[in-house]
Amino acid sequence: MDAVAVEERAAALAKRSIKKQAKVAGLRLAVAMMDLTTLEGKDTPGKVRALCNKARWPLETDASIGPCAAICVYPNFVTVARRALEGSGVKVASVATAFPSGQSPLAVKLDDVRRAVDFGADEIDMVIDRGAMLAGDYGKVFDEIAKTKEACGAAHLKVILETGELGSYDVVRKASEIGIAAGGDFIKTSTGKIQPAATPPVTLVMLEAIRDHYYATGRKIGMKPAGGVRTAKQALHYLVLVKETLGDAWLTPDLFRFGASALLNDVLMQLEKERTGSYQASEDFSKD
Repeated sequence: MDAVAVEERAAALAKRSIKKQAKVAGLRLAVAMMDLTTLEGKDTPGKVRALCNKARWPLETDASIGPCAAICVYPNFVTVARRALEGSGVKVASVATAFPSGQSPLAVKLDDVRRAVDFGADEIDMVIDRGAMLAGDYGKVFDEIAKTKEACGAAHLKVILETGELGSYDVVRKASEIGIAAGGDFIKTSTGKIQPAATPPVTLVMLEAIRDHYYATGRKIGMKPAGGVRTAKQALHYLVLVKETLGDAWLTPDLFRFGASALLNDVLMQLEKERTGSYQASEDFSKD
């Protein structure tokens, strides 16, 4: 990969001028693309239920905004989330495969996946073996993804590359190709636990891998930048990257997601500013 060209292209797309009507439409779309996430050791059923309510009704004063695409939790909270989201259309995603390190035997990882699916997860977010990837053991990386996909059954699989640990755009591109070829429904930048997480240049490299696979096979793969996307301005930049690289067909929650915990309230503040002409206080928006 030409690093200079990738970074210049990503930076140039950040400078696109967006008119007010398109900005509002983009921000509303961004809300519908968000996977609201809580992945902390101190998570509780109450916190998960509160986040589910936030996903169902992102802005209590405007029912036309949202719902969000999914809630992402640890397997232990999948059943709590399913009950809280019943009838909402919001998906339940669960991390698995010894998230975030991936440092467990394959049998343990696959049990982790099957258990989450049995609990009712619609989507599984797996982590690849970054050690194997960096060692050039691509067969091992491919086989683990393929076996995880099989263990998912009907659940969709998002393959987390943890790009902040991969070291170069060339390795990110190779990992993207492996994740796609092994059966991933989405490829995802990061766990959110490692910095740097999602960046526009890394996302562009992954989007180009998706584009080239689509041109070769006709199969559409989804994309999820996660970690580090915190502002409405950044979200709009990512939507421009998607539109310019993959086209309007990917501007849907079925094919593009934001892994977000801090992003939603900033987007809601921007939408209220566009509606009222002034910014609301952060206290006007729920924290969960």
